[in-house]
This record gives sequence, structure tokens and C-alpha cells, in this order.
Amino acid sequence: MAFSRSPSPGALHTPISDQQPIEAEEVELQPPLEAEEARSGRQSPNPDSENSPFISPEGSDFGENLIQDAATVGVSEWHEDAQESKSVLYLVLLTLSMGGLQIAYGAEMSNGSPYLLSLGLDKSMLAFVWIAGPLSGTLIQPYIGIKSDNSRIRWGKRKPFMLGGAIATALSFLTLAWARETVQAILGIFGADPKSHGVRVSAMVFAILIVYILDVAINTVQAAIRAFIVDNAPTHQQEDANAWAGRMIGVGNIVGYIAGYVDLPKRSGGFLGNTQFKVLCVISSIALCGTVLVSISFIRERDPRQERPAPSNRGILSFFRQVFRSSKRLPPQIRRVCEAQFFSWICWFPFLFYITTYIGQIHLNPYFEANPDMSDDEIEKAWEGATRIGTFALLIFAITSFTSSLLLPFLVASTHQHPSNLNADSSSFHYSAPHSHHPDDHRRFSSPRPESHSRLSRILSACQIRWLTLRRAWFLSQLLIAFCMLMTFFITNTTAATILTGTIGLPWALSLWAPFALISAEISKRDAEARRSGSSPPEDQAGVILGLHNVAISAPQILATLVSSGIFKATQKPRGSARDDSVGWVLRFGGCAALIAAFFTWRIGEVGAKGRQKVVDQGNDA
Repeated sequence: MAFSRSPSPGALHTPISDQQPIEAEEVELQPPLEAEEARSGRQSPNPDSENSPFISPEGSDFGENLIQDAATVGVSEWHEDAQESKSVLYLVLLTLSMGGLQIAYGAEMSNGSPYLLSLGLDKSMLAFVWIAGPLSGTLIQPYIGIKSDNSRIRWGKRKPFMLGGAIATALSFLTLAWARETVQAILGIFGADPKSHGVRVSAMVFAILIVYILDVAINTVQAAIRAFIVDNAPTHQQEDANAWAGRMIGVGNIVGYIAGYVDLPKRSGGFLGNTQFKVLCVISSIALCGTVLVSISFIRERDPRQERPAPSNRGILSFFRQVFRSSKRLPPQIRRVCEAQFFSWICWFPFLFYITTYIGQIHLNPYFEANPDMSDDEIEKAWEGATRIGTFALLIFAITSFTSSLLLPFLVASTHQHPSNLNADSSSFHYSAPHSHHPDDHRRFSSPRPESHSRLSRILSACQIRWLTLRRAWFLSQLLIAFCMLMTFFITNTTAATILTGTIGLPWALSLWAPFALISAEISKRDAEARRSGSSPPEDQAGVILGLHNVAISAPQILATLVSSGIFKATQKPRGSARDDSVGWVLRFGGCAALIAAFFTWRIGEVGAKGRQKVVDQGNDA
């Protein structure tokens, strides 16, 4: 779980007026906005907010001390008067759809290639097929970001795209899984032989077309979910929200790998399909649509109709012009994150696609040396077993990544703190049934006593590494993966290769957390300032900025594919040859890119640290 970190209550002290004698344990902590309303005689516009089902209870250790300190110091470089801490349950519901999305994405990436090969597709065509992901990510996510930013539907900006993208993804999955049967049924109406060459080619072309449609749908729902998280998590909890998103991705990975090991047609009795890929597509569709429905049902977006009217000119040329203008207007902090991501994904793309082949080659080297004249069928059978060993290494990688996503938030120093509640515990479950007014609801889901919060806060504070900010943790992870990729020079057995793959799960967990948290916090901070000042929201909102960030992730994958193809052409040996180290050289190329990414990561500023340190220092001076 992700918890809010805070300095010791004793670090902040301001004398309390004699006219209001109170005890520390009985003080109810008020945000600065409510304190100002109390002094001016105005009533809060939301007096029932403390009973909101998804808001964490505020701490009560030093109450008005913090209020007066906040008024004196200004709290921080940015103010979050109206932002209240959300509970862990809220963050889980907010990010749950990321887990369903990852199950769907994993099904496509892990089983898509064998399925397309079973249709008769040549291996040389697979690169043409799978480049659909980076291409659609480069174009579709910025487009969906702009369209959702300009949406003024009363349901919300992101929910229509989340639901529409999920439904389109599910339909694409089911169509792809039954592509052969669909083409045979349609052409059979005209008397075509289901086993003819023309029907086989038509099935392959139809499947490739569906793969491209599937990638467009997946990128649509991904763009909407990421913006949905940014919009609905407070600025000081963006790190926690993105940490939970990383955990959901880890759970989705593990579920996907376990499903890949199980004989799904046998387990399901053939009810969901007669092949592994068909059952996986059905499960992925249910998981994605189910998790998206849960998220959009329990999380309420702000009504976009209250914002300024959206621009009316939204043609293709206008889209490209806005993307270009938005890329020029990116805040320096977000621009540096995108630069780091560009080189980081030149490293990640070869690893994610080729590490199974690398481990399989190491496993087969002794067999190929002992049997240099193996037939094609024998080579294919040997590679099937080697691929399972590589898949096991990826399962270890997924478990390591998930475990790291659970533990790292406790160790990394929080960049953002709620300025009105530095002692609040965002981990508390404080949930009651939506729209329920039963008097026992609050008690039924109430959080532990304040003294329990204080003890837990002290324990978590002891675990925290004060100097290890999120930026520094991400920087160190870039160095770690670069080191691991260069260690491929010395890996000679599958045990060492599996350990190496599992170790890389740690930097992978940070890559799913750190860049998104840094960008999300910057966007949320800017939007919160605009709402507080009563000004119009910035023209470049979460959708288009996250879309541009995804361009920085997708474009290098295209570049990495081209460079990897050149490396393969120069170093690859015939299939079935021993000591083919072509994949190793591709991984080492990625390691060099990770070193460049580490340089750009180091240039990223420490967000919020100055403001927080200012509060603590001046509190000590008082």
C-alpha cells in the first residue's frame, strides 16, 4: 500500500491562542481554506465532505499549529486548498482498469505471434505486424488526448473514451481469435473451399487488419485511463496513484503469465474456445471491460461542461498543428522526463521482445553444438522447450516487478505532501457505500484510531530513505538496467540469465511509476493552481500532454526496431546454429541507450522538494 509520508509533528510548532485552549489529541485538523473561511465567517461550500466515502480521515495530532504555520510560511510553492487526501480504496478503484488493460496487452504480446504463425504468416512479416503498436501509440494517443481534453459530455472527459475503447478492444480480440472461422464462413457463402490457398491468405490479411484495429483500440483506452488517473488524484497523491497503477500492471502481468501456463481449453471444458489463444482473448475482454466498468462506476469526474467551450476546428491538420504547438509549450520538467523516456525505451523495447529468445539460445547452445545436423522439425521442437524456459524467466521478472512496486513507495521519499495535512495517512480505508446515509455506514468502514495512524506513520518514516527521491530512484534504476544489459557479455547459463532477468524487474517497476508520477504531479499542480485562482484551465491539459509523453515512448520503439534489424542482419547466424549472440548485441545496444537515459534523468529537477523543505525549516525556526 502507498502511504503519505510526513515530517515529525514536533518539527512544526506555533503557540495557540489563550482564548482557544485545546489539547493536541482533540484538535481537528483544518485545511487552510477552511481556516480562512472560519476567520471570515463564511461557511464551507461542502460541509459534508468529511463523510465522503473516498476521503481519508485527517490526522489530529497538531491541528491549529499547522494552520498558523501554513498561513505564515505560505505552505509551499503551490497551494492545494481544495484538494483532500483520498483513501487507498479510492486509489485502487481509480487505477484498477490498468490491471485489466495489462492482461489484454499481455495476451496480445505473448500469444499473438504464435497465433499469426499458425495462420500461415511468415516470420519476416511479424515485424511489419507488431510495428502497429508503436505507430498507433505515436499517433492515436495524442489524438485521443486532445479529443478527451475537449470533450464536454456530462459523463466526464475520459469515461466515454475508456468505455468505448474497452468495448472496441473486446470486439477486436474476439474477432481476431475467430479470424479464420469468420473468413471461412463469409467466403463459404460464395462456395470457397475453407482449405484453399485463397481462403488462407484472406484469413491472414484479415487477421493483420484486426491487429491494427486492436492496437488502435488499446491505445485509446490506455490514453483515457492515464488521463483519468491524473484528473482524479490530488496533486500530493499523484505518486501514490501511479504507484498503484504500477501495482495493477504487475498483477495483470502475473495473471497473464499464469494463464499462459494453464491448459485453458481443458480447464474451461471448451466452453470459451477450443484453443489457448481463443480462451485468453475471452478472459482478456472480460477483465478489461469489467475493470473499466468498476473504475468509471465508482470514480466521479468533474463536470467538463463547467469549463470554457472547446475549440470548434478539430480537423486532421488542426490536430497536427496542436500537437506541434503543444510539444513546443511543454513545461521544462515534463520535457526532461520525455527526453529520458525516449532513450529509456530504446533499451526497454529490445529487452521486452527478445529476452526470451536470448535465454532460449543460451539453453540450446550445448544441444546445437552436440547435434549440428538437426532437422527443421527437431530445431522447432527444441525451441518450443527453450521458449518455455524463457517464459519462466519472464514470470520471475513479473513477480520481482510486482514486489518492487509494493515496497518501493515505502522506501522512496515522497516528493509532494498535502500542505494542509502533513500528518494525514492516505492509506486509511474510509469507505461507505455510495449514496448511502445509514448511520452505521461510517462506523462500519471507519479507519483505525488516530493513535494507530501516528504509530503507523512513525514506522513508515523509519523505513523511508530520506535522500532517495523518486527522481534519484529512477536515475539509479537506469544505471542498473544498463549494467545488467552489459553483463550479457558474461552470461553463459540459463540460471544466471534468469537471475539477471529477475533483477531487471526492479528498474521496470520504477519505469512504470516514476515518469508517470513526475508528469502527473506537474499537470495536477498546474490544474489545481488554475482552479484555485478561478482562471481557465490551461490549453494543454492532461490528455494531450500524456499523449506527447506516449510519443516519447512509442517513437523510440520504431527506432529500436530498425536498429535491431540492422544488428541482426550483421551478426545473426542460421537458425539452429550454436553461439548465436545476435540478440545479446541488441541488448547491449539497449544498455548504452539506458546510460544516455540516465544522463537525462539526472537533469530532471526535484519537484516540490524546495517547498517542503521551506515549511520544515521555518517550522523549526519557530
